[in-house]
Amino acid sequence: MGKTAELLPGTLDMLILKAVSLKPLHGYGVLLRIQQISGDALEIPQGSLYPALYRLEHQELIAAEWGVSDNNRRAKYYTLTAVGRRRLRKETEGWNRLSTAITSALNTTPEEV
Repeated sequence: MGKTAELLPGTLDMLILKAVSLKPLHGYGVLLRIQQISGDALEIPQGSLYPALYRLEHQELIAAEWGVSDNNRRAKYYTLTAVGRRRLRKETEGWNRLSTAITSALNTTPEEV
């Protein structure tokens, strides 16, 4: 795609939940997964990611467990909890409704008004 998109307020948590729903990931892996699943359109700054991971863990939406990364370093791996799964489903439904409404509004022509 070439250019990155600006992350909208309130979407980082949803994207993190989605990323860890696909498979357990360590922090940097979450960054890479979001970048991958967005077609390289989104890049999350590490300074935003780690406070969000802490917040989501504190809210019990994700769980953390220490493990060893691919490069043999100790890393905290995050997984989605049942509560997190429900939140992700709810957030996804809301986002899809909003996205559909905005797309419809932006595609309206003068003839349709």
